[in-house]
Amino acid sequence: MDISHLITPYKYGRPVLTGSGRAGSYDRLAVDCPTVFSHNGRFYMMHVGFDGVGYQTGLAVSDDLVHWEKRGVMLRRGTNRAWDRVGMAATTVLMDKDLYGGNRLRKWHGRYWLMYHSYPGEGYEAGSAEVGLAWTEDENLMDWRFAGEPVFSWRDGAAWEKGGLYKTDLTERDGRFYLFYNAKEKDSEGWTEQTGLAVSEDLLHWTRPFDHPVLPVTPGVWDSVFASDPQVFFDSKAGRWVMFYYGLGNLSACEGLAVSEDLLHWEKFPAPILTIGAKNTLDATYAHKPGVIWADGALYHFYCACRPHRAGDLADNGGEFRCVTVARTRPW
Repeated sequence: MDISHLITPYKYGRPVLTGSGRAGSYDRLAVDCPTVFSHNGRFYMMHVGFDGVGYQTGLAVSDDLVHWEKRGVMLRRGTNRAWDRVGMAATTVLMDKDLYGGNRLRKWHGRYWLMYHSYPGEGYEAGSAEVGLAWTEDENLMDWRFAGEPVFSWRDGAAWEKGGLYKTDLTERDGRFYLFYNAKEKDSEGWTEQTGLAVSEDLLHWTRPFDHPVLPVTPGVWDSVFASDPQVFFDSKAGRWVMFYYGLGNLSACEGLAVSEDLLHWEKFPAPILTIGAKNTLDATYAHKPGVIWADGALYHFYCACRPHRAGDLADNGGEFRCVTVARTRPW
């Protein structure tokens, strides 16, 4: 398969968003999971912040996709029900899924929509997470309303997702919603993460067309343990769907790609499309969790970069420096 136009070999090499290191802030220890879109003539990055207790969702804005200004917290802990009291990690918002459309935010029934997941325990991804739904009419995207209880859960899923749900990605096609999500089979050390699919007509009631992952791990290779964090677009130049994801296996966490004709059946590109950097570089430990956008004639591939913490870093996530950076299809 020809995916040359989707490869982003030119890394910026510096953070574009970091944790604050400030006591009491939502992102004291780290930022994670970038979701980039355009709205009212500017670029926005929805991102997850970790403060040692749980995840909360922040929003940043930019005019050039490199320099970002944090706007504050979109989804705080304690704003809804008991199941999501620890935090709310939003990783998908309803937007134009033509890869070359600039990820324009879009409305359905006069509102903007996002989905988030929440872990029940305090700490880093503690317990089996479930998925909730939120909406707003606020053009500033800072005032959200919630569906209440989870709209999608591991509780009625197959054995491979009984350990809880992670990042989701929302796509609409011909009036039907497709939710891609990754899940683990157990909430204990040594789990496997794979990507599944659910469908809905109303964003509230979801069914699984399959009882198996649509993007499973592949034994013995670079994504033999995780095939996670999907982000799906329609590649209108190639006439097919593409899924960016990250894998973990006999390499460290790296980014991969799969393609589909129908959103149901996926074929992986065999090698990672973005890998970790050399020792002492920004992404020497991990290069994972894709958030892509096409702008100014180039594909920008945002991702979470990790390396060991060192003096001068703003945030320290247990000895790790975790930030957001970007690579693209053309040189800087």
